[in-house]
Amino acid sequence: MEQINWLSLVYLVVSIPFGVAAIWVLDSVGLRGATILGAWLNFAGSVLRIVPCVAAGTRNPFAFLMGGQSLCALAQTLVIFSPAKLAALWFPEHQRATANMLATMSNPLGILVANVLSPALVKKGEDIPLMLGVYAIPAGVACLLSTTCLWESVPPTPPSAGAASSTSEKFLDGLKLLVRNKAYVILAVCFGGGIGIFSSFSALLEQILCASGYSSGFSGLCGALFIVFGILGALALGLYVDRTKHFTEATKISLCLTSLACVAFALVSRLQGQTLTLATTCSLLGLFGFSVAPVATELAVECSFPVGEGAAAGLVFVLGQAEGMLIMMVMTALTVRRSEPSFSTCVHGEDPLDWTAALWCSSSTPHTGACRPSPAGALPPRTPAQALRTERPRAAGCAGPARKLGAHGTRGRA
Repeated sequence: MEQINWLSLVYLVVSIPFGVAAIWVLDSVGLRGATILGAWLNFAGSVLRIVPCVAAGTRNPFAFLMGGQSLCALAQTLVIFSPAKLAALWFPEHQRATANMLATMSNPLGILVANVLSPALVKKGEDIPLMLGVYAIPAGVACLLSTTCLWESVPPTPPSAGAASSTSEKFLDGLKLLVRNKAYVILAVCFGGGIGIFSSFSALLEQILCASGYSSGFSGLCGALFIVFGILGALALGLYVDRTKHFTEATKISLCLTSLACVAFALVSRLQGQTLTLATTCSLLGLFGFSVAPVATELAVECSFPVGEGAAAGLVFVLGQAEGMLIMMVMTALTVRRSEPSFSTCVHGEDPLDWTAALWCSSSTPHTGACRPSPAGALPPRTPAQALRTERPRAAGCAGPARKLGAHGTRGRA
């Protein structure tokens, strides 16, 4: 079981030190180079995982599996840090939140497909090589398409005046500005805690539910509902904030509702025979918590000007991965062996664990107060031509260096 947990935990461990390198790649090399590098790393990791399956007599096959997982984890840092920069450079202001949402949700959508496809491919242990081989195919296709079809990091014609005049601070200078930006730090810590909890939720869901007598199939259903409703919620919330520009309010309300959903899951998951209630709770947890990720990322970029989008969004996720690793370690440390395991459906050859203390610990992680209200101030125009346009106050909670607004009332580059 410890080795199985490490297959998920490695994504958190690797992304912490190499996430900073991914930030530098995005803001220095550009979107094209970062995308191609991420595709090649993911393909290499997928191939490395199946080496023990095709090479008979390979020593220590788990090392190859972990090596492949580590390369895929490196690729993931480039993937999840990119949406904010993609939205800023390729889409006009009134479409940025929606574009960020679509790009951000593509990653959990892929996870959902894998969660549905894996049980269908693997009926017994001997089918695992088949599953790994199948997953290497789309990785190879993505690698081929990114290498041959991506030619530019920015569009030939900028979609907005802000994109045309986009500039960023140097890498180290940008990181210094971020850690000194109080509003950004508050948002990063609170939103990063949410990322950590959801990472732990995805990795430990089956172990938590099997201890209360739920099957692995039902655990997979709950995980799928979590992602599906998260994607639907992100779509609705992205469209809403694109129209209203209520980034701060949407983030606060969503994080408060997420806290309530976490408490509900901690209560219901300890009960037996509550399949409908548990499925509903997991759906609400995804709807309120998972959907806020694109909006909070946009808010982080809004609060961090003149730092580049890659650094502003990437540092939030790096902090989230660090908090996720800490939360997983604390949760597993708080578990104890159950004294009455008769109703357990765990099939790992071990007595089921009591997750009560671990769940209450995770549900008490603060989600609220991601952005504190701060005195509003006028934002500077990003181009001289826009200086004649009406400017609105900076969003409450974004107390960092001012980021000026475009024609549709959203942030742009000075």
